[in-house]
Amino acid sequence: MTTLESPGRTVVGEGIERVDAPLKVTGGAHYPNDFSYPGMVHAALVGSTIAAGRIRRIDASDAQSAPGVLTVITHLTAPQLPRGPMTQLGSSPPAPMQDDRILHYGQHIAIVVADSAEQARHAASLVRVEYEPTEALLDVEDPNAEILDNPWGLDSERGDVSAGFAEADVVVEGRYTTPDNTNNPLGLMSTIASWHGDSVTVHDSTQWPHNVRTTLAAVFGVPESGIRVLAPFVGGGFGAGLRVWSHVILTALAAREVRHPVKLVLTRPQMFTSVGHRPNSVQQIRIGATRAGNLVAIEHHGISSVAMEDDDFEPVSSCSAVSYACPNVVTRDRQARLNIPCPGSMRAPAEGQGNFALESAIDEAAHAIGMDPLELRLRNYAEDHPLLGLPWSSKALRDCYTQGAERFGWSRRTPDIGSMRDGRWLVGYGMAGASYPFYQAPCQARASLRRDGSAYVRSAATDIGTGTYTVMTQFAAELLGLEISRVRFDLGDSDMPYAPQAGGSGLTSALANAIHTACDNLVHELLDIVRDDDKSPLRGASADDVTVGEGRLHRISAPDQGEPYTDILARHGLEEVSADGRSTPPDGQQIGMAPSGAFGAKFVEIRIDPGLGLLRVRRVVSAIDGGRILNEKTATSQIVGGTVGGISQAMFEATETDEGTGRIANPTFGDYLMPVNADVPDMEVIFCGTPDRATKAGTKGVGEIGLVGVAAAIGNAIHHATGRRLRSLPFTIDQLL
Repeated sequence: MTTLESPGRTVVGEGIERVDAPLKVTGGAHYPNDFSYPGMVHAALVGSTIAAGRIRRIDASDAQSAPGVLTVITHLTAPQLPRGPMTQLGSSPPAPMQDDRILHYGQHIAIVVADSAEQARHAASLVRVEYEPTEALLDVEDPNAEILDNPWGLDSERGDVSAGFAEADVVVEGRYTTPDNTNNPLGLMSTIASWHGDSVTVHDSTQWPHNVRTTLAAVFGVPESGIRVLAPFVGGGFGAGLRVWSHVILTALAAREVRHPVKLVLTRPQMFTSVGHRPNSVQQIRIGATRAGNLVAIEHHGISSVAMEDDDFEPVSSCSAVSYACPNVVTRDRQARLNIPCPGSMRAPAEGQGNFALESAIDEAAHAIGMDPLELRLRNYAEDHPLLGLPWSSKALRDCYTQGAERFGWSRRTPDIGSMRDGRWLVGYGMAGASYPFYQAPCQARASLRRDGSAYVRSAATDIGTGTYTVMTQFAAELLGLEISRVRFDLGDSDMPYAPQAGGSGLTSALANAIHTACDNLVHELLDIVRDDDKSPLRGASADDVTVGEGRLHRISAPDQGEPYTDILARHGLEEVSADGRSTPPDGQQIGMAPSGAFGAKFVEIRIDPGLGLLRVRRVVSAIDGGRILNEKTATSQIVGGTVGGISQAMFEATETDEGTGRIANPTFGDYLMPVNADVPDMEVIFCGTPDRATKAGTKGVGEIGLVGVAAAIGNAIHHATGRRLRSLPFTIDQLL
């Protein structure tokens, strides 16, 4: 049975208001920092003030004797803790405070627990540390850095690149650099831990409650069944909440030692050194094309930074392997181990950097052969997956190009450099293609129908502002043929069925498919109940015989032969009926298709004051293939938010590290530049394409695709306006003067 084929009122796709909005606007949405326990005490962290070396001496006596202090834990007093387990996203970060080594500036070297947060912070300032510093490795191109070649096994090669370049009429080549960026959700990351014997309840700013549970169980040697992680609301994340960082483990450790619930809230500067960041990259890209506009060779090499004893998934060159129907392509990735805080995922990881290089170079190739950049992309459109040789499960990128161009007015673009003006302002039009790889992890959900006719659906996912509460409520309502007001969807509790992380644009599909199966199984349960019920008009019906609508099951061939869920439960004396569902990622070889992520095209108009070097983004059109859109309003919001992030990446963001000390030089909102309302232009979002064929739900994630392509489109518009090809992010005034 496919309940989505219900002839009843369709609620999926409607841009309804967020179901959690009333709680958020009235203060009823409780974030991790909002919780409290009787007897709760507070913790503060001490960070290293060098980037590399050892702790020669650490003196916590003044801190220990300060008012209200319960304990100070350092590497001298911390127990030996194992590293957390391997996860779907790679290894866990190193266990904290296990020895005297310093691997990066800001490394946690002590945790202070006191009666109040103010007392804890004061006592933390009293911890005295003497170091034995060594030379820090801070530059991704430092010849002394350890280099990891092909760290993820994703390097690719097809065809003969040398022969392709020999065939090319035009070859363009460039070196592109992107800086560290820091995630900086508005809500400071926080953790509360409360132990009861070997059981612990944790409130955490996490995007993956089950990962926190599994990690804490492994680190502290306690059963997972005794760990409950709660994150019903999370104040943003952008990837910062995907891993179990050391402050979470230290909070749990401190709570176990003092036998009180402990709350820890990171400071804004600590957010720059404690919860990951987008690593910087240096990319060398070369593209060969014929005068007719055929791409004949692409070579893309990237190197990015990684911490000394950690890993991070950031294959910046891999986008070049699958974006175009080019016969000869080589992609290579490396990482350099540096004395830096652990990098981690930040919105559109790897693609955000790699797409900037690729789509800038594609634009440069188009200019070199005198072809419209849009035409060059259409001419080299990859109908099938270039590496797998399989048709995409869905790909409406061609529609994104053509519909986006029409909405933007691309035909008004005059091709000559500097040919478009508005008074003293130079006007530039730029565009870029965009994609984000398919990602989906196993997921579980449970659905229940209650005697009052309502449904309760739940899974241990998180909603980091993306609208998961809302779209899953809509989806379950349609699957069960109920009004939205009769469905409650819950998440953010590790005691609920397993869910993967809210990240990688993978949660919506994983969760929707699990809910789809759970609701199908729930209908099967109801049919089993009435199978031999001579009072039911559905007696003997199979799942293929029925559909849902208006809170009832009825036969497809005879809609009058059916009954409400409430009647079935009441007649059989049941308060509720429940069913579980699970989803697994589709296998491309089994389904004969390459599972597809999102695609898109970005069109940007910019203005530049040539005398002052001022750059303004005037408008952006994003055309997106996101598969089946469950809620157009929340999906549009995701694209708009991602686009703002792309503008920020292009024009503002750079985490500055002092070359001499490894200190983050701009770790506050006063110093770390981000766009404000005045920097955000008019934006339009249009959705193209049809439901994806790889799964029942037909969805594809749109959380990352909003950012991808924006930086390249702005850079391409700058070139159109000025003739300058900027290859280093962010684009700053000095580059434009």
